[in-house]
Amino acid sequence: MKTIVKKADEESINEACRLIKNGDIVAVPTETVYGIAANAFDGEAIKKIFTAKGRPQDNPLIVHISDMDMLKDVVKSVPNDAYTLAEAFWPGPLTMIMPKGDKVAKETCAGLDSVGVRMPSNPVAHEIIARSGLPFAAPSANISGRPSPTNAADVFFDMDGRLPLIIDGGECFAGVESTVVSLLGENPIILRPGYITKEDMQSVLNKEVLLSAAITEGVKEGDKVLSPGMKYKHYAPNAQVYIVDGDFDAFKAYVCAKKDSGVFCLCFDGEEKDLPVECVTYGKKERADEQAHNLFTALRRLDEKKAAVVYARCPEKTGIGLAVYNRLIRAAAFRVIKV
Repeated sequence: MKTIVKKADEESINEACRLIKNGDIVAVPTETVYGIAANAFDGEAIKKIFTAKGRPQDNPLIVHISDMDMLKDVVKSVPNDAYTLAEAFWPGPLTMIMPKGDKVAKETCAGLDSVGVRMPSNPVAHEIIARSGLPFAAPSANISGRPSPTNAADVFFDMDGRLPLIIDGGECFAGVESTVVSLLGENPIILRPGYITKEDMQSVLNKEVLLSAAITEGVKEGDKVLSPGMKYKHYAPNAQVYIVDGDFDAFKAYVCAKKDSGVFCLCFDGEEKDLPVECVTYGKKERADEQAHNLFTALRRLDEKKAAVVYARCPEKTGIGLAVYNRLIRAAAFRVIKV
């Protein structure tokens, strides 16, 4: 299969709509990361996503809609909290898990009776959904387990020959996937942190929002997962990544003791000049939003530099920083060194 990259414009958006209507898959930009889109109601089309990514079949996908009217075909019922959160954060990087509607293909939800739904704010993704009249299911547009792509070039690197069309809509704004919150119980539970934080949601719901232990600890063997990004190794470069949790002086001392060929650091802006090995930076220490925006690109750059072992500076574990830590700890296969 020949993969074509086209700038986002009237012609390419119309072509994407045609392909999705005909049961094919397309890589599209969103405000979080690039995704592989297919008609959420078409099980055969959804299977093409799993094949292109090499994705395990029990890892559910998120359904993307362009307006609230689409919800009636995607979910069976809408909790009151969903209306409140939608009014505050949609369109935007928030996925809500609700009871699955009958029209959504079982392949989309990995056989679960729940479905994650979000309304993207990226104008290209939004227009493709609205113009096609179909909600699309879309995981990140990368080989399963690799860092998610935030630009069309990184999508092409992973997906060349695996899908017919990549829509180039420029660099993604958020840089990490959407926050996923389950609304199936009495209290909302964040299953995957993202740009919309626990504090953001609590401020509009006026109730406690819980955090799943799986965010930092992973899930237990055999557990079913309601959200992508929970169960399997994700976001990983080819190198062995270790998070080194401690202040900068302790981090530097640890890296000095481990200095060797192929050893790199993933550090905050400005720290590279004081470290004894080659470094890739991923944002200012105090700017979690910058870290989120840059993390996946930084992990891919480490591959380009042929890093064998990477020692990573640990982000804050609150607010958007929790989303960064969640992605990084999975890239590191939960290897954390306290110093």
